[in-house]
Amino acid sequence: QVQLEESGGGLVQPGDSRRLSCAASGFAFHLYAMGWYRQTPEKERELVAGISISGDTTAYADSVKGRFTISRANAQNTLTLQMHSLKPSDTAVYYCTANYYDMDYWGKGTLVAVSS
Repeated sequence: QVQLEESGGGLVQPGDSRRLSCAASGFAFHLYAMGWYRQTPEKERELVAGISISGDTTAYADSVKGRFTISRANAQNTLTLQMHSLKPSDTAVYYCTANYYDMDYWGKGTLVAVSS
């Protein structure tokens, strides 16, 4: 059974840092490109960051470049999103995703709320 379980969300203040983790199981994690998406009720789902199977290549939305870092540990089947200098506009439900050709898996999401 494929599972992507996000953790690390919560309420934070502007300027704070937070680390999201995604624990993957039930599929060959090391063969899948991984990513983090986020969504709010007001906006369409947005790709925040993506990482290649080896971890050598990463990509970021312009809105988070320089503040967020995506990484993966294939030996532990985990994906991480380190977030710094959080802004209220970063408030969203964050989803962990896995992609291999036409196969996509999604986690249930974790809420990050940035508010003073």
